[in-house]
Amino acid sequence: MKSLTAEAVAPHKPRDLKVFANVEAWIFDLDNTLYPRSTDLFRQVDERIRAYVRKLLNVDENEAERIQKSFYRQHGTTLRGLMLNHAVDPDEFLTFVHDIDHTAVQPNPALGAAILRLPGRKYIFTNGSRQHAEKVAERLGFTEHFEDIFDIVAADLVPKPEPETYDRFVRRFGVEPERAAMFEDLARNLVVPKSVGMTTVLVVPPGTREVFHAEWEFEGRDDDHVDFVTDDLSRFVAQIADAVGSAAASGVVPPVARPAGNARHPRQHRRR
Repeated sequence: MKSLTAEAVAPHKPRDLKVFANVEAWIFDLDNTLYPRSTDLFRQVDERIRAYVRKLLNVDENEAERIQKSFYRQHGTTLRGLMLNHAVDPDEFLTFVHDIDHTAVQPNPALGAAILRLPGRKYIFTNGSRQHAEKVAERLGFTEHFEDIFDIVAADLVPKPEPETYDRFVRRFGVEPERAAMFEDLARNLVVPKSVGMTTVLVVPPGTREVFHAEWEFEGRDDDHVDFVTDDLSRFVAQIADAVGSAAASGVVPPVARPAGNARHPRQHRRR
């Protein structure tokens, strides 16, 4: 499969990266975004979720997997589906499923250095728990890179891609969506950010179709709500930092692209 770096994905060439010059809030998903999917860390979480479902509902492995994936697709997380349908204790669930070995995550000094070069505030925005995010960030070597972590508890247990969760995020941190960029590994989680004016980046692994867990996770990569696609986040963020620095040095800052209507109303979808 063709590499999906900034150079390879037409028409998103490096010269376009100056659109990031307006950005002052940089929002990163955690799992399979800040670390590569090939790390296979989330496989452990996946197995723990399935084990939890199997025990809770007294079903076999195949049925547990079917329920797990169905809830994940319908509700954004398996936890949300279990809460709505089986009234599970979210704290118990989160503690159980994130009790994994984080040593598979390796330090990424190149990505860390690139993130530090970005001007403004940086956040982790995850459907997982804060404890899990902190452990991953520590393994990556990102101990002082992010202003805060917005986890599933901060989201009142309502996961991405629900519009209210993004609205809760921007209100909590005072983020202006039209001056924010979001990096995600699932295209569906970029629909709302794009609709409120954020610049969106889809992070995919090499050999995308072979490693995505399900065909639906591959959907949406070429849709209008995805501005940029990259399979090398470290390099891409470094290119953004270069472009932003160049724009600042030249004094040329592109106009802010504002969404139609009220930027705080996530249901108003804007297309370019």
